[in-house]
Amino acid sequence: MRSKKVIFITQAAMIAAIYVVLTLFVGAFNLASGAIQIRISEALTILPYFSPAAIPGLFAGCLFSNFFMGSPMPDIVFGSLATLLGALGSYALRNHKYLLTLSPVISNMLIIPFVLRYAYGLKVVIAGMDLSIPFHMATVGAGEVICCCILGTGLIKALEPFRQQLFPMTEAIPPDRSRA
Repeated sequence: MRSKKVIFITQAAMIAAIYVVLTLFVGAFNLASGAIQIRISEALTILPYFSPAAIPGLFAGCLFSNFFMGSPMPDIVFGSLATLLGALGSYALRNHKYLLTLSPVISNMLIIPFVLRYAYGLKVVIAGMDLSIPFHMATVGAGEVICCCILGTGLIKALEPFRQQLFPMTEAIPPDRSRA
């Protein structure tokens, strides 16, 4: 019999590794960080719907990705915390298959603009006013909607038929067709 703890750690490690590979791949096209981000690895923030092991896996994956990309320390810390909060929110909303994609969008939209402004010094000045935070909220939010809501929903639909094979010994959430 397989140990639940071993399966949990293995799932978390695999999710972290996939997050790192996806982020570094997209980073090669300069889309994983900056004012406009399409970090496709953020689609994985739906995985707490399938397994709580995704929560530490996503946090570790984001932490290592930011480190390997040479991000400044505030991005390593706060960017990883934004993904952690998004994953925790996804887990909390796991009974609402489509609402759970909003948690990582909101956490990243609220945290990452400050990282971009103060850690990277990205400034947007229009008519003498510093509009960096609202501008970055819009750009980061748009990228997160693409990755989490659109790609994440597709990922849920693609993985759901294979739930028991991919995420054995995790608490199964019975499908509730009445909830969105």
